[in-house]
Amino acid sequence: MICRFIDEMRAVGYAVESICAVLREQGVRVAARTYRAWKKRLPALRTIEDARLTDALRAVKVPDAKGRPRPEIIYGRRKMTQWLRRNGFPEVSKHTVDRLMREEGMNGLVRGRKTRTTISGKDGRRAGDLVNRDFTAAAPNQIWVTDFTYVPVYSGFVYVALVIDLYSRAILGWETSTVKDTAFVEHCLRMALWRREHTGRPAPTGLIHHSDAGSQYTSIRYTDTLALEGLQPSIGSVGDAYDNAAAETVMGLFKNEAVAKDSPFRSGALKTETDIMEIVFEWVHWYNNERLHSALDHQTPEEYEQTYYDLQTSSLPDDAANKQAA
Repeated sequence: MICRFIDEMRAVGYAVESICAVLREQGVRVAARTYRAWKKRLPALRTIEDARLTDALRAVKVPDAKGRPRPEIIYGRRKMTQWLRRNGFPEVSKHTVDRLMREEGMNGLVRGRKTRTTISGKDGRRAGDLVNRDFTAAAPNQIWVTDFTYVPVYSGFVYVALVIDLYSRAILGWETSTVKDTAFVEHCLRMALWRREHTGRPAPTGLIHHSDAGSQYTSIRYTDTLALEGLQPSIGSVGDAYDNAAAETVMGLFKNEAVAKDSPFRSGALKTETDIMEIVFEWVHWYNNERLHSALDHQTPEEYEQTYYDLQTSSLPDDAANKQAA
């Protein structure tokens, strides 16, 4: 601060000795030679590293052509630390990231309350609960979970459905609609089936398909579709707030990260279904391929699944294979 003040006074024509003399009169004991020593001294390594980290944090806030910051701006301290470690700062401390994020006014995203859209079906065929709130899977394509939510737009509501693989939390299928009928969620399922088939990892017979007790998922048409595809239907238990918690968590991420007012995926007001479709496409791509997930040891869903398949073919280094097996 003192050094900067002297620099400012020098810029308007005062001599260093005169400035230091006035400062001493005001109780600030500083000599001209001390100032010159400060100017010659190299900055501390911590100062240099802080500057590099601050530049990286500020780059996240730089708007793109649509005026939007990078999606990583939603990261909190822990996830931002992992992201920085993957992007040129392998030894950065979480405490350093916390301090610099506070200095930059970056707080990460705070999750809001979720809104349930489930309307129980009374006339459909209700399957048993094969998951029983154990939202884990030992491999891809063992258990899929699904749900849908709504997004307010100028013209009313747009509904968004997702199908998620429980092993990697990868989003396999997505669909938007202005009507929350059975065809809407069925199209989402068919997209998931097609994408798995297209990547050479088709859904096997007996795969568990878990949902809540919404009328769309318990309808005769949807149940027949599951049977034709060889999937086992599973419906969450009645009166259980956590009957479909894994899918609801991802839906909550979508609401908060993709379509919330300050979302980095929004470039303006949401007016039509087309606006939502574009956001869903961009967010799902980022979610699957770039977003770091704490439940996956801060890997992306795509990385996590690829590691699994590499392990099956013994193409992983020994240390990575041991870590995944553990």
